[in-house]
Amino acid sequence: MSMATRTDSQSPAPHAADSHDLIRVHGARENNLKDVSIELPKRRLTVFTGVSGSGKSSLVFNTIAAESQRLINETYSAFVQGFMPTLARPEVDVLDGLTTAIIVDQQRMGADPRSTVGTATDANAMLRILFSRLGTPHIGPPSAYAFNVPSVRASGAITVERGARKAVKATFTRTGGMCTRCEGRGTVSDIDLTQLYDDSKSLAEGAFTIPGWKSDSFWTVRVYAESGFLDPNKPIRKFTKKEMQDFLYREPTKVKVEGVNLTYEGLIPKIQKSFLSKDKEALQPHIRAFVERAVTFTTCPECDGTRLSEGARSSRIGKISIADACAMQISDLAEWVRGLDQPSVAPLLTALQQTLDSFVEIGLGYLALDRPSGTLSGGEAQRVKMIRHLGSSLTDVTYVFDEPTAGLHPHDISRMNDLLLRLRDKGNTVLVVEHKPQTIAIADHVVDLGPGAGTAGGTVCFEGTVEGLRAGGTVTGRHLDDRSAVKETVRKPTGTLEIRGATAHNLRDVDVDIPLGVLAVVTGVAGSGKSSLVHGSIPAGEGVVSVDQGAIKGSRRSNPATYTGLLDPIRKAFAQANGVKPALFSANSEGACPTCNGAGVVYTDLAMMAGVASTCEECEGKRFQASVLEYHLGGRDISEVLAMSVTEAEEFFGAGEARTPAAHRILGRLADVGLGYVSLGQPLTTLSGGERQRLKLATHMAEKGGVYVLDEPTTGLHLADVEQLLGLLDRLVDSGKSVIVVEHHPAVMAHADWIIDLGPGAGHDGGQIVFEGTPADLVADRSTLTGEHLAAYVGS
Repeated sequence: MSMATRTDSQSPAPHAADSHDLIRVHGARENNLKDVSIELPKRRLTVFTGVSGSGKSSLVFNTIAAESQRLINETYSAFVQGFMPTLARPEVDVLDGLTTAIIVDQQRMGADPRSTVGTATDANAMLRILFSRLGTPHIGPPSAYAFNVPSVRASGAITVERGARKAVKATFTRTGGMCTRCEGRGTVSDIDLTQLYDDSKSLAEGAFTIPGWKSDSFWTVRVYAESGFLDPNKPIRKFTKKEMQDFLYREPTKVKVEGVNLTYEGLIPKIQKSFLSKDKEALQPHIRAFVERAVTFTTCPECDGTRLSEGARSSRIGKISIADACAMQISDLAEWVRGLDQPSVAPLLTALQQTLDSFVEIGLGYLALDRPSGTLSGGEAQRVKMIRHLGSSLTDVTYVFDEPTAGLHPHDISRMNDLLLRLRDKGNTVLVVEHKPQTIAIADHVVDLGPGAGTAGGTVCFEGTVEGLRAGGTVTGRHLDDRSAVKETVRKPTGTLEIRGATAHNLRDVDVDIPLGVLAVVTGVAGSGKSSLVHGSIPAGEGVVSVDQGAIKGSRRSNPATYTGLLDPIRKAFAQANGVKPALFSANSEGACPTCNGAGVVYTDLAMMAGVASTCEECEGKRFQASVLEYHLGGRDISEVLAMSVTEAEEFFGAGEARTPAAHRILGRLADVGLGYVSLGQPLTTLSGGERQRLKLATHMAEKGGVYVLDEPTTGLHLADVEQLLGLLDRLVDSGKSVIVVEHHPAVMAHADWIIDLGPGAGHDGGQIVFEGTPADLVADRSTLTGEHLAAYVGS
């Protein structure tokens, strides 16, 4: 059979399908974007850079990725769309050439106590099937090994309507793996009664020590004293057994106090309902402190923290139970699975092996499958989400990453870069929002947004190659090759914080003295034990202000003014100047526009279609009643004040008729962390990750404390913003504070007075102090991975 030969000498005309090699965006106006138009090459790695708040996420996530997902959702039937999140079309004129978008963002995984690394990645599901097939003794189906499934037994009569109707006795059983004592949580809570009351006093003498429980409170204290169940004049320690039972555990009972019908309930269930059922983060600071004192969480004594029933723990493959497998470091678990030679479950072993190897490959081999997913950092959560995409055979997909190097040591960034290039080389379009020079350097195409943040940003400053960016003269281009020099002289410590015998997580009986009165940096590869040392061993008591990576909570009604407490002094100043109530100047209270309830927009729900938000016609988006806007302070009404930027407001409240020292202090802290451009009334939902991190830092700076513990404060910060952060850390130290920073950024390491390096590896290969000393000593020593990378960074 002969092959057909071409006889025409001219090259054929390009196929029409090959003309779609670009993603075209024209007229993007989401958030602060100013009519942005760009063309992105497909099947290439494009990195988006720019200062924090310049519009990177608005362009990549809120425009390109959001429209791709919306168009895919529209391919489903209206019935299915009713169960899916509704997405509005982004503010953009033309979006052309889109492909299916897979978003791998830094959103924290759900902090549900039953969610673990294993359940989040389906590795647990495969392990359960494996044990249900190979485990001895055999205890049941996969659900028998699931700590989220309780055992159920039921029996009774059912009526079968087939021919003659007849009742049939039926029994139903389901074997679950849930520990009955802790209900699959692994921990049990215990209330410390000494924190609730002083048992040497009587109820009449004010025995309760619960915040807000005053002795004359009709709904709390008096219902106990006058219920008739207890003697109010007897010290609590002298209560009889029955009185103590009624006092602590009595079921809700109707009682009459001074002719008013009230419900009496035991103290323990009442505390659980009023304090413990609420989100701890949403409580007021003094209430949260009380809850942290009063409630202790201890390992479940029945399942020893494994969450599993005795039956699930008794079934083994060889000498390993499913609890042992989930507690193993994943790199060790992968080796164990590799050693199982069972042809009957070969496809299952292959799939499980690939998942576990992906963990190791992505630098998370130090985790265990039973690690609660809520304890993962933002960077770890993002990499866990990447696992299911690594072995995918899909091509021509758009992968969208939000700072995939967050939380990574310089040593691990090169591994992440390899993964991004591998995804691209399979024929995918990879879009990355990133600040780290190491990742920007591997880009095929760079889009730099700016020039500033907020209203000063939202335009494309540069588009092209990395070499072009360096020569382009933009803020990113100028700072791309910035290198901080190692300090020649370092501050002298004023004392030490002693940590002895630290064994949290993977720490190996660590003894270390952290110097006080200086900038101390704790570093090491991801999983080496930094957070375990700092958060697990430094008591977060009096004098210690801890700023972790937890996401700040807030709805579209929340803004920097409400989150930082700035609105309180502003409302009081307006009320005082006009002789009215402060509540009038809150859009969430009496002053709210009645039409939109203070939201500024009216939402119309369109079922499975995207809802429509239209500006309220009554208040024109100002959120307040017209009568409230007639009251002025310094010539401005409350809506004009909330529209000010932090910089404008700092000047406004600093002098003249509107001078308000309490507001000026908070605004000064916001300006210190580089948020001068953010408006006071901007919804928190529109702030970028870096802006939220700094807003949190500004809020914590108000707390009284001598030791500040910061967990990766450079996350989400542009190279130019890192300089400002270093200046802030210096000011904190120079004002007499001690600053301890968990950080990977070489600029922060070089700027430190003292470095504590953990390692040498991750998981059980880490947990030891491998270096203590000044940055100059670390660079000269080069004995650790951090030392090698820091030496390369400072060019020595």
